[in-house]
Amino acid sequence: MKLLKNAGIAILLALSMGSFSSTAVACEDGRTCVGNEQAIDMILTKITEAKQAISDGADAKAINLLIKQAKAASKEINSEAVDRKKQKVTKYFLKAKQAMKKGNMDEATEHLNTAEKGFADIKGSL
Repeated sequence: MKLLKNAGIAILLALSMGSFSSTAVACEDGRTCVGNEQAIDMILTKITEAKQAISDGADAKAINLLIKQAKAASKEINSEAVDRKKQKVTKYFLKAKQAMKKGNMDEATEHLNTAEKGFADIKGSL
């Protein structure tokens, strides 16, 4: 009887673990689950908004927030084929933020243009 009880529990445990989809619980860390192309579209939108904010003369805090949101959206790209390219291009967000801290808006815009071009290339290679 004890053996039957243990076997029944093991079977129930195995069935319950197999009933959950791994993709359904993949984004429990608070991020929204989107596809690679939608993530790149969000990044490009945030970069465009940041460049527009720079040209409009917005404060550095608002611009840094837009850059931070673009970098956060880059974490949604889940493709091993473009992972290395994504890492290289994401570095330009940090460079843009550093230029913002120095007050060099032209250099920050150049870094954002480079990041925008890089993510557009990544979108083309997906």
